[in-house]
Amino acid sequence: MILPLSADPPAASSQPQLPPLQPPPPQPVQLLWQELGLDQALERALPELLLLRRHLHRHPELSGHEQQTAALVAGELRRWGWQVREGVGRTGVLAELGPVDGPLVALRCDMDALPIEERTGLDYASSRQGLMHACGHDIHTAVGLGVAQLLASVPERLTARVRLIFQPAEETAEGAAWMKADGAMEGVQALFGVHVFPSLAVGTIGVRSGSFTAAAGELEVEVLGEGGHGARPHQSTDAIWIAARVVSGLQEAISRQLDALHPVVVSFGRIEGGKAFNVIADHVRLLGTVRCLDLELHAQLPVWIEETVQALCRGHGGEARVHYRTISPPVHNDPALTALVADAATELLGRSRVQWLEQPSLGAEDFAALLEGTRGTMFRLGVAGPQGCTPLHSNAFSPDEGCLAVGVEVLTLSLLRWMEQPV
Repeated sequence: MILPLSADPPAASSQPQLPPLQPPPPQPVQLLWQELGLDQALERALPELLLLRRHLHRHPELSGHEQQTAALVAGELRRWGWQVREGVGRTGVLAELGPVDGPLVALRCDMDALPIEERTGLDYASSRQGLMHACGHDIHTAVGLGVAQLLASVPERLTARVRLIFQPAEETAEGAAWMKADGAMEGVQALFGVHVFPSLAVGTIGVRSGSFTAAAGELEVEVLGEGGHGARPHQSTDAIWIAARVVSGLQEAISRQLDALHPVVVSFGRIEGGKAFNVIADHVRLLGTVRCLDLELHAQLPVWIEETVQALCRGHGGEARVHYRTISPPVHNDPALTALVADAATELLGRSRVQWLEQPSLGAEDFAALLEGTRGTMFRLGVAGPQGCTPLHSNAFSPDEGCLAVGVEVLTLSLLRWMEQPV
């Protein structure tokens, strides 16, 4: 029997010793969420967030041209009392809320769309021919606005300064550098980010410490041949034929000359060449992307690719000009911040809905550029509905909108938890 605290302790010979009294456990996150009324606040905000997301999806804008998206974001943030700066990083938006003299924590959301013709058949499909939010940045922007609205509803609980970074031009891996050059990361002690993930069911998230995404480069190859009549190819040097050898030859060389334990991906997404159906092309341009997880190997790839392409072209009678541009380092997730997100999500969603990802992604993210000089973490937001979800950058990409609530609550709570004990 446990005696009242006011009672005299029993003699050691007659009663077993009780363990010393422990301090009460810390308040569970779920209780904090409910105590602040954030469950009701989110329920009230969701219909408007859904409309905002659909508006953004219907009106996509390319990298560096997000003027209307930025204007909408800035207007909503001002309506909720945030201090807003526009034109940061060309078309980006910065917003801050909370004590000026407190520690500074940031959330980054990207806003740009892709040059893809939408084929979803949705009522709110893109109204702009050849443009589509096929990577979920409309979701990211709407989630960021939801976080802004919820934090603005509890200003008394903001013991840190919160900075929201609405970034342009992630798809071209330029926007993070633009915003950083304009001071977007000055003073930031911790940075959080999110990206939709079609391989996870809606209602779940994926987290991973350490290596999260790959380093990426942009590859341009110009194949130079000699034109001629299509009926007499032996009298010319066919640049299209040589370009085809470059595309396939690079893949073969990767599998036979590079260490298979350090994966490298080279994918060509654009080919230009030729002027008529019966004319041998004298010039072909290939544009592609290179991905690699090993930083040392990635630094060696430009020279290796140059030598391999030149050898392939010379072996078939042509020449080549090779241009390589490093566009993004890998994202490295801070372990403590990743654990903070995982703990918050576990309390909100349940342990079974928080998956620790075994492997990093060969996708790239210029979120990595923002991490240079600070610590941060990005998590995967599940968007697959009952029928699944097509891959990112697909013209049929249609995430389940149930992910909005999950993204908002996990990020909001993660920011609040960081304020309690900055890590």
